[in-house]
Amino acid sequence: MPALKATKFEAEIVWLGRVADRGQTLQAQSAQALPLAFGGADNECHAGVTRASCSRVSALYETGTEISNVRQLSVLSQEELDQIAANMGLKSVDPAWVGASLVIKGIPDFTHVPPNARLQGPDGATITIDMENRPCVFPGRVIEGEHEGFGKTFKPAANGLRGVTAWVERPGTLTLGDKMRLFIPDQPVWSQLEVARGH
Repeated sequence: MPALKATKFEAEIVWLGRVADRGQTLQAQSAQALPLAFGGADNECHAGVTRASCSRVSALYETGTEISNVRQLSVLSQEELDQIAANMGLKSVDPAWVGASLVIKGIPDFTHVPPNARLQGPDGATITIDMENRPCVFPGRVIEGEHEGFGKTFKPAANGLRGVTAWVERPGTLTLGDKMRLFIPDQPVWSQLEVARGH
């Protein structure tokens, strides 16, 4: 019996990009297609089968510890980007400003899809969602360069809307206009979730 359940939700890819050197800027360069290997996208600063741990997993590891790289891709929804822009008082937020790898359209409340859900493209390319991508100050620095005075508003405006991080489960190529189907783990929400969160 499959542990992952196909859903009725399908998303259209509306933007693709790469961040070449995060040390210089988080701003991504747009692309028509994104070939994916097991280590992620070629010529992308987040690519690799392993990575150095960061603040996202600081409760587990000392910063810089080598761990498996489940943060190869940054995936956002167009609907949530539009909401972030509205929250900031901007007409739009360019996906390049937030270092997006992939922007999709068509899945409601995308940032909160279950961890370990999959998105599968038409050629079989499949990415696995790791977890919610928490807002940080780095996109704000890019936005400040584009719209002076707005950079500091990004982090609060993007709370709960920043999309997810993901990793490549099956290589392939994603192309603008492709449709990706959502698969979710076929299990109930853990009964002790609120207890574990300390509520």
